[in-house]
Amino acid sequence: MSKHEFQTEVNELLNLMIHSLYSNKEIFLRELISNASDALDKLNYLTLTNDDYKGIEYLPKINIKIDKEAKTLTLSDNGIGMDEEDLINNLGTIARSGTKGFLSNLSGDAKKDSSLIGQFGVGFYSAFMVAKKIEVISKKALSDKAYKWSSNAKNYEIKECEKESFGTEIILHLNNDEFVDEFRIENIVKKYSNHIPYAIFMDKNEYIPPKDGQGDGKYELINKQINKAAALWRLPKSTLKPNDYNEFYKQISHDSTDPLLHIHTKAEGKIEYNTLFYIPSVEPFDLFRVDYQSGVKLYVKRVFITDDAKELLPSYLRFVRGIMDVEDLPLNVSREILQENRILANVKDQSVKKILSELEKLLNSDREKYIKFYKLFGKVLKEGLYGFSTNKDEILKLCLFKSSLRDELITLKEYKDKMPKDQKSIYFISGQNENMLKNSPLIESFKAKNIEVLICDEEIDTIVMPMAGEFDKTPIKPVNNSDVDSEIKNDDSEQNADILGLCVKIKEILKDNVKDVKISSRLSDSAACLIYDKNDPDYATQMIFKQMGHNAPEIKPILEINPNHEIFAKLKDNEIMINDISHLLLGMAQLSEGIAIDNPNEFAKKLTKIMIKAI
Repeated sequence: MSKHEFQTEVNELLNLMIHSLYSNKEIFLRELISNASDALDKLNYLTLTNDDYKGIEYLPKINIKIDKEAKTLTLSDNGIGMDEEDLINNLGTIARSGTKGFLSNLSGDAKKDSSLIGQFGVGFYSAFMVAKKIEVISKKALSDKAYKWSSNAKNYEIKECEKESFGTEIILHLNNDEFVDEFRIENIVKKYSNHIPYAIFMDKNEYIPPKDGQGDGKYELINKQINKAAALWRLPKSTLKPNDYNEFYKQISHDSTDPLLHIHTKAEGKIEYNTLFYIPSVEPFDLFRVDYQSGVKLYVKRVFITDDAKELLPSYLRFVRGIMDVEDLPLNVSREILQENRILANVKDQSVKKILSELEKLLNSDREKYIKFYKLFGKVLKEGLYGFSTNKDEILKLCLFKSSLRDELITLKEYKDKMPKDQKSIYFISGQNENMLKNSPLIESFKAKNIEVLICDEEIDTIVMPMAGEFDKTPIKPVNNSDVDSEIKNDDSEQNADILGLCVKIKEILKDNVKDVKISSRLSDSAACLIYDKNDPDYATQMIFKQMGHNAPEIKPILEINPNHEIFAKLKDNEIMINDISHLLLGMAQLSEGIAIDNPNEFAKKLTKIMIKAI
C-alpha cells in the first residue's frame, strides 16, 4: 500500500467543490458517466486498430448499483481501465496547463465558476460533494494487475487488489440518503446522459406480476437499461428537442450552462458526414492560450478517434464545441492524415462555411444574442482576417464595430448603407483607448463633414484591420494613412505659399524624428497630427510587432499641420520660436495619439519657455 498527498491544485479544487461550487450537486453523476464513456471510447478504438487488443471481447456498457443499507452508489464500466501510474496521474494530479492561473482567477460566483471547473477535465472530484469517501478499483486492459485507489478528500492510498475483468469501478460512500433512490438516479441519467453512445444499466427492483393472474406478484432485482444510448448527432433533427441538444452539450463540454447556439448537419452524397457544433455561452478558460484544448471530437462511423486535433477547425473558431463524424476515413487515422486528407479537408471547409453562415443568421435574427456571442468571441473570430483566409469576406460580415457617429455596435453593411454617394472608402481608427480614439485630431475633419469612422479599440484590430482590404468592393482604410488625404481634401483648399514654407522649415528642424511635414486635410481644431505613409505600419502596429519579438526598423511618422490654425498664422510673422514650436507640435501630436515622448524633460523645458514668453 502506498499513501499519497494530493497535488496542491487538486486540494484547492476539492475545497472549492466541497465548500463553494456546484450548487447543482447531481451533476457529479454526469461527470462520472462522461469519464466512463471516454474510457469505453479509448478501448473501442484500440480493439479496431491495434492487433494487441483485437482479441478482447468488447461489449461496452456502464452499470450503476445502489446499496441503500450501506449508503453506497457504484458506477462501473468495462473500458480501457487504469494501472497504478494512471491512477496517480488521473486522480492525484491535474496535468492540464493553466490550472494555477484558472484557480487564481475564479470570480467567487459559484454558478459561473462551477461552469468552468468541468472544462479542466476534473469533474471526477465533483463526486466529493456527495461522498465522504471514494474507492476506485481498476484493471487496465491486457494487464494482470488491478489496483484500488481510495480517498477521503484529504489524501489518497493505492494498493494492489483483485478484479476479474478490465475496466473501472467507482464506489461512492455517500454523505446521506439523497442519492440512494433508484427513481432519482434514473431521472438524473435520463436528464444528463441519455444520448451518450453507450448503454447505461441499473439494478432496479421491479414488480413482477403473477403469471397466472392469481396470488401476489413479487419484486425482483433486474439489470435494466435506463438511457437511449443513441449517438445524438446521428439522430434526425425532427426527433430532438432543444433540451436534448443542451444536455448533450453539457455532457461533452463539461459546461453546466446552456449553449448559445447549436448547428446540426447531416451531409449525404460524395462525402457523408454528421456534425453537431455548439457555440458556448461562457468563455473557455484556455481561449487565449497557445496550448488551448480542441473542443471538437472526431469520430469515424461512430467510433471515437480523438479530441485533441486542432486541425478539425481553424484556430479562429477554437471556441466551437461539438462532434465531427466522418464516414470514409480510416480508423487508424494519423496526425499526418488529419492534416492532408482530402475528405477531412472538405468536411472542414464545409463545416467552417456552415458555422459562419449560421452566425450570420443569428446576427440578422437575434441581435441581442449575437452581441452576447460577439462580446465573448469577437476578438477570436477577427483572427480569421489575418493573412489570406478564404473566408475573410464572411468573417467581415460578422464583425461589429463601435462608431464615431452612433452609440450602438454596427456592421460594415450598416456602415455602407449610410455612406454618402461620393464617399470612396470605409474609414477606421485603431488603438487601445476608445475615448482617445473618439477624440483624436485624426478624425476632426471626418466629424466636421459627418463622415463615419469605425472605432477599433481592441489590440487585435491594429494587426487585422489593415489586412481587411475591402468589404463589398469598398476599400477599408485607416484614417492615419497618407492615402486618405486626397479623399477628404476640400476642393477649395489653398496651398498657401507661406504655410508650405513653414512645412519645409519644420521638416528640417524635425528631420531626425519625422518622415515628412505636410499640410493637413483632416484637421479642423487641432494644430497638428501624426499620420503614416500608406506603405508603412502605424505606431500601434509597430508596438504589436515588437511585443511579438520582431526587430523591425523604426518607422518615422508624417507630421501634418492645420493651415487654418492660429499658431501658424502667428508663426509666419514671428519665426523666432519656430524651433521650440516645432518640437512642441510633434510632442503634442504624439500625446494625442497615446505615444510616449522620447525626452519628456526636454519637452517640459520647451513648454515652460513658451509659457514664460506668453505671460
